[in-house]
Amino acid sequence: MKLLPLLCALGLSCAALPASAADKPAPAAAMPKLVLVLVVDGLPNEQVMRNRAHFQGGFKTLLQNGASFSDAHQAHGITFTAVGHAAILSGAYPSQHGVISNGWIDNKSKKPMYCTQDTRYQYLGEETKESDGTSPANLRVSTLGDELRYASGNQAKVIAVSGKDRGAILLAGKAGQAYMYMGKSGNFASSSYYMAQHPSWVQKYAAAKPQDRFYGKPWCLAQPPAKYAAYSGEAPQTKAACPHGAGFEEVFVSKSGKPDAEYYEELKGGPYVDQLTLDFARAAIEGEQLGANPAGVSDLLAISLSSHDYINHELGPEHKKSHDHLFHLDQQLGQFFQWLDKRIGMQNIVVVLTADHGFPNTPEFAKSQQKQDAGRVDSRKLMALVNKALQEKYGVDKLFYGSAPNFTLDADLLAAKGLSRSEVEQFVARLILQQEGVSNVYTRSQLESGALPATREARLMQRAWHRQVSGDFLVSLRPWWYFGSSNSGTSHGSPYAYDTNVPLLIMGKPWIKPAYYGQYAEVMDIAPTLAHLLRIRPPAASEGRVLLEALR
Repeated sequence: MKLLPLLCALGLSCAALPASAADKPAPAAAMPKLVLVLVVDGLPNEQVMRNRAHFQGGFKTLLQNGASFSDAHQAHGITFTAVGHAAILSGAYPSQHGVISNGWIDNKSKKPMYCTQDTRYQYLGEETKESDGTSPANLRVSTLGDELRYASGNQAKVIAVSGKDRGAILLAGKAGQAYMYMGKSGNFASSSYYMAQHPSWVQKYAAAKPQDRFYGKPWCLAQPPAKYAAYSGEAPQTKAACPHGAGFEEVFVSKSGKPDAEYYEELKGGPYVDQLTLDFARAAIEGEQLGANPAGVSDLLAISLSSHDYINHELGPEHKKSHDHLFHLDQQLGQFFQWLDKRIGMQNIVVVLTADHGFPNTPEFAKSQQKQDAGRVDSRKLMALVNKALQEKYGVDKLFYGSAPNFTLDADLLAAKGLSRSEVEQFVARLILQQEGVSNVYTRSQLESGALPATREARLMQRAWHRQVSGDFLVSLRPWWYFGSSNSGTSHGSPYAYDTNVPLLIMGKPWIKPAYYGQYAEVMDIAPTLAHLLRIRPPAASEGRVLLEALR
């Protein structure tokens, strides 16, 4: 025991004793000027680890100079885009934050509900459909940005940018501002929830039409062709105009011969929308003067990069195009970091990179190359089968409906026919369990009471279920199976590691200890860790931990 505490413990006078340098707390690092949260939509950690030797830009910078967690997870059972984005800066599971899927059936109206749908608001200067994402109304918790705005007396700026509305809105939270890519115009727009009109810097950016500069450009390889031998898919084509003399068949054009809605939509499936997203983020930093607040006030910029998800859906994470897109993104992030270093100084920035979910291989690849039992379950056929059985047994039509993996029973029909909910629930559960590809069915009775098996899958599915928003059944499929009706591509949404294990990279020299960490971590740990660094309270429903092992 040190002398000073010992004397005090003995009741002796110790107030006048000088404190030694060893007894004084170490000076705290200055507050970051900017917190940058990067989300790569649909990026499994496996792809980052597999390509670590090939990276030359932003991923290389993060892996070499940051903390990298190999066992980090979106630790809930329904790994969809909206669910994961809601978790990242709230630190909450779906059971708390209420965004249970990209879309679901509303229990009161029995109508489809999109995750960020709010018909009270419209896009600024763009067409707005009823199911478009315009506000965070369905997000039932606060986010890191909300707490940062509160703690700073609204001095801190919080901005989110994404190729998808849900990617921007659910990161911006209630008090930030969201901008999303518009597939019809190629612009980035906000909604009337956030502001009455776009600021002048957004108008100036849109007037320059930067989205048109990719018209007629091919998809060139980001690295020499030899780097792609280990991946599946067609061989790149010889293209003299490309830096490495090769590329894929895509040339980004439209039937009209000029930039139009067809072209702007096509851009999503290649390397260029992410470049546009980062370019718009640069404009936001300059236009809003992010990172230039008074000392002690940090800004937050969240950027969700959407194209990787589109490519993996179409072709699977095993495909050459998926890995080439990652190499392009590596280059784009590297250039973005260099720009940030000149603008703000990377020593003044905390950077976090993660993903909303991972991806399984396509069932065809899983069967042929991995020798796995794999397939697709058509949710429409499943609902038709269940309703036919319910009609035959109880004489009630269309009693069972939903949006996979959430399904429900029509409570009004149950009451009208005097049917026992418990009896019908068990009948449906047993029937679904008999279907090919199904692993487990979790019923409302089980989920409300917590009477679930002591398995990882059950724990993650419990976290994915919200009492007021979710349905009466959560259906979990077997590994390498997913809900889908197409005959190609793949999807996500399961509690298995290929869907839950995502990158978690944190960089910021004054605050973060660079290392490769094997400790278990969750995406839900990001918000409380950043709240700790920013010295603000964590979001209200945050359930993660502070990643102390990575902090200086």
